[in-house]
Amino acid sequence: MKKYRGLAVSAVAVMALGLIAPAHAADNPVKLIAPKEIVDVPAIPFTGLKAQNFSTPATMVNLEVTPTQAVLNDPITITGKGLTPNTPVTLTWSTSDATWVADIQPATVNYMGTSYSKFNVVIATITTDALGGFAYKTRVPSDFGGVHDIYAVNNDVALAHGGIQVARTLKISPSSGPIGTPITIEYTGLGPSLYAAGSAVYYDGKYTGSMQARWTRGTARTTILATGPVGKHFIQTNEAISFSYLNAMQSPVPFANSEMGTFTVTKDSGIFKPRVIYPPAMTPTVDQRTTLSSAGLDPATKANMTLAPDHGIVGSKFTVQVSGIPTKGTHTLVWSTVVGNRVNCTTGTCWVYNPIPLGTVEVTDGTVNKEVTVPDHLGGFHVVQVKSGDVVEAQQVFYVRESIQPLTDASGKVITMGVAKADLSGSTEAFARGGQGTPTYTFKEGEEFTLSLKGVGWTQMDNTLAVAYDNSYVGYGCGFNSNGYLVVHLKALGGVGTHIISMRPLLYTQQPSFANTPYGMVPILTSERDLPGLALGYQIPTIYFAIKVVK
Repeated sequence: MKKYRGLAVSAVAVMALGLIAPAHAADNPVKLIAPKEIVDVPAIPFTGLKAQNFSTPATMVNLEVTPTQAVLNDPITITGKGLTPNTPVTLTWSTSDATWVADIQPATVNYMGTSYSKFNVVIATITTDALGGFAYKTRVPSDFGGVHDIYAVNNDVALAHGGIQVARTLKISPSSGPIGTPITIEYTGLGPSLYAAGSAVYYDGKYTGSMQARWTRGTARTTILATGPVGKHFIQTNEAISFSYLNAMQSPVPFANSEMGTFTVTKDSGIFKPRVIYPPAMTPTVDQRTTLSSAGLDPATKANMTLAPDHGIVGSKFTVQVSGIPTKGTHTLVWSTVVGNRVNCTTGTCWVYNPIPLGTVEVTDGTVNKEVTVPDHLGGFHVVQVKSGDVVEAQQVFYVRESIQPLTDASGKVITMGVAKADLSGSTEAFARGGQGTPTYTFKEGEEFTLSLKGVGWTQMDNTLAVAYDNSYVGYGCGFNSNGYLVVHLKALGGVGTHIISMRPLLYTQQPSFANTPYGMVPILTSERDLPGLALGYQIPTIYFAIKVVK
């Protein structure tokens, strides 16, 4: 993570009332740049050279492209006839760049939708024969799907025009294995625009989530875990925005195709320990973080702070190291965070600044070296401040990852990771624990159980997680109002045996809500490769739990 020198104190920390009003308009919309660490991203196709601008007359010769519909890597032939003999022409291919848009504010991040831009790239420069014709053979490149215009250009004027429809293809690997087997789904040919960019994944006809491929030029890749009884199961990848568009033949894009494959469950190997899978570490492409501002900073300070490590989970330890503090005496360490919720945004106040003390340090030689504990509070980006009175002498950004809560017995022994029988007594203690009861992984069918997390955030990137039971999306949970502590309630269903629950990132599009924010409130299955939070430094995980249903 980038190191900030004297640049990370919450702006609301110095406001008289500390109130944060809801944002109903985009204050700072940014078209996000994909992190460089995203792997297997196809290059700009063919030569990789953008074509010069050219005009397209109303009348042009038709280029014949065969076949008219193909998939990635299929051979195609571009044939031109009736052009000027012995003349050089440049063949071009239309494509796009696509990305996400976010509104980045000092105390939050809002999801603002998507953006794409079209352009043409050079396929090759060729020369017509003595009859004014040519035949150029190539293959469909790794690129977005949908319609691609192909032009033959000379002297910045298009002489001929044709096109091809690039269809989608599905690959599933492996084809069989026990319950819990990771199944890789690769779907190529997704487009850059709204109706072409999304795909809905269904497992045995039940909605699992949405795949995107903006940052990966049309190739979506995700992993789900095999569930269900022994036997064959069906995986569909359908045309969709979030959910399937079921009458595609009557739509403005009637050529859009869906695909289906199968996976065979061979046996039930029993439950596994819950697991948290964070996306690979990536370099943020946006500098600003939540609670990041220069407000309150001593303008004369030359102090430098480092946090080792600069990320962790609730309850983990990190060391605050500072040098160059210009003042001596007792200084306070402060954790910058907020409290509130999004439901009450209509009242004019969503959340308020809430500094959490981390202790005091005596500064005698301008240095600090102190180990502290990540507070049991909201996840996401926070700021650690060294303050002399009300003056901030040094500060640095820390990222709190979401994590599963260990559940213990009376002696402190961990019994389960996050899974418990629900406490439905209605007692004060039960409400304080979110209904979390006795830790166990085994339930009778129909029993209510809970899954518990810590460190859930508050922005539209990380305040909510989507929940799927046996690859069927059943709802979501939010950890903002409960200060990062999330307890999800579910019923143990589906018959005797092992059942898998997944929790995944989603794009929160409720209060405050904005126009043109598609793909909201559903699981984003491609979150490790194509999610706006990656550009901002967020590491929102995919989390798996397994329970056993008994008679």
